[in-house]
Amino acid sequence: MGRSELTTPKTAEEKTGNWVEQSKDDAQLAIDAYQTGGEIIITAMIAGVKPEDLDISITREMVIIKGKREEPNSSDKESYIYRELYWGSFSRTIVLPVEVESDESEAVEKHGLLIIRMPKINKDKSKTLKIKSL
Repeated sequence: MGRSELTTPKTAEEKTGNWVEQSKDDAQLAIDAYQTGGEIIITAMIAGVKPEDLDISITREMVIIKGKREEPNSSDKESYIYRELYWGSFSRTIVLPVEVESDESEAVEKHGLLIIRMPKINKDKSKTLKIKSL
């Protein structure tokens, strides 16, 4: 038997042919993404980000989250013992496994946690049209 090889998932930029430009200075936003029977849900920690410094774009197949976390003007940089928090611009592009209704999607923030809910497109749904007489 042959050895199984583990491959890393492709980034959104690799999957989309790099059509979304992402600054090399941007940090990548950590997310959790999961799906239920009717929706896809993305969560991300955005504590310290003002709503006006956050931009979320949703298409049927992709979500782009961009933002900026401003560093507070606290003490002198040389007085830090540990410096692990990220300050500055961040972004994340997520390719979705199924199409979603972008117009019906919603984003809320609760205690620094961003929650994006996107209903899946129901491809089995049909509508009967009535014919109008002119």
